[in-house]
Amino acid sequence: MDFEFNDTERAILDNAKSFLDKAMATEAARHRDHMVPKETMHGLLKRLAPFGFLGTLIPEADGGSGLDFLTSIRLYEELFRVFPALAGTAFVNQMVGYGIYMDGTPDQKSRYLQGIISCEIIGCQAATEPEVGSNPKDIRMRARKDGDGYRLSGRKVWISNGSIADLCVVLVRTDDGQTNRMLVEKEGFSTRELETLGQRGWSTAELAFDNTWIPECQRMDGQGVGAQQTLRDFTVARCFAAIMSVGVAQAALDAAIIYARERRQWGKPIGQHQLIQAMVADMATELDCARLMTYRAAWMVHKGVRADTQAAMAKYYASEAAQRITSRAVQIHGALGLSRDLPIEGYFRDARMTSIPDGTSQLQQLLIARNILGLAAFGDARPNA
Repeated sequence: MDFEFNDTERAILDNAKSFLDKAMATEAARHRDHMVPKETMHGLLKRLAPFGFLGTLIPEADGGSGLDFLTSIRLYEELFRVFPALAGTAFVNQMVGYGIYMDGTPDQKSRYLQGIISCEIIGCQAATEPEVGSNPKDIRMRARKDGDGYRLSGRKVWISNGSIADLCVVLVRTDDGQTNRMLVEKEGFSTRELETLGQRGWSTAELAFDNTWIPECQRMDGQGVGAQQTLRDFTVARCFAAIMSVGVAQAALDAAIIYARERRQWGKPIGQHQLIQAMVADMATELDCARLMTYRAAWMVHKGVRADTQAAMAKYYASEAAQRITSRAVQIHGALGLSRDLPIEGYFRDARMTSIPDGTSQLQQLLIARNILGLAAFGDARPNA
């Protein structure tokens, strides 16, 4: 596996990093504890466009930036480091666009794809329900056939981008018991923002569909393909969840290093005290492990190699490591680490969020063990990965 940059990739990443540090850090601080309003988010997303963040997995010929998956992951690592709410919104939006690019009809691509890539349209994906989490095959939300379309009824919860979305890719169960994805525009659902522990700048909402009618042309998949494609997307999403953890942890480590060099106690910088050095060493080592595991999973996705085990490992390890790293950053800062005057406690709260979405840490453990042992704690066993 080769994680070295070529000249083009280095230029892309250096330009993006410089832009984010100069232009986005202030915006991130402004929206640290409050959801970014929709119109503001539209503007922020458009500012990312020249740096390759939008449509990274879609070829340039089709309007995207045409980056490979590993380069895209590394680009988003920098954005998650500086502005997690913007990074999360952009990632979900591009996943909606990528799903339409891969699985949408020509008409759906014509109507939505360029709007998503240009961020005129903000998208969300809705699979999770009040009684259904990580297993899309258990979806209960119904789509009843009604003339030349469908009637959708039900609720979706913990939907990223939900309350600011113009378009929703919703996973439903049709009359024949199959799962399918439907494209629903904003007028077809109501939203309620859900307050969360961390990542408060990023919309997380409940969506309600009340006998919403959509035409047949809004169905994305052939019968029963929706759950399969949703499971495919989980591997990609877990890589991004892992790199989110890496980005947030890197921000916390950077802050801890600066503080340990500047803060003096007993006549010297606290970074010269052995226990502080031990914490910094642990933080840096765990962060490097998380980063390399995530790069490995992303490289396998880029090469078209099955990577569900490696993506689960990366997501599991990186999210748990990020909590330990940010906790140590709080400890190094002492009382200031508890204060809202600095972003440190925010990093801790953001990191705590990462071990639950896209499958909890416990679910990742079960997936990893199932693929290694060929013995399932739930569902059917699968061949060794």
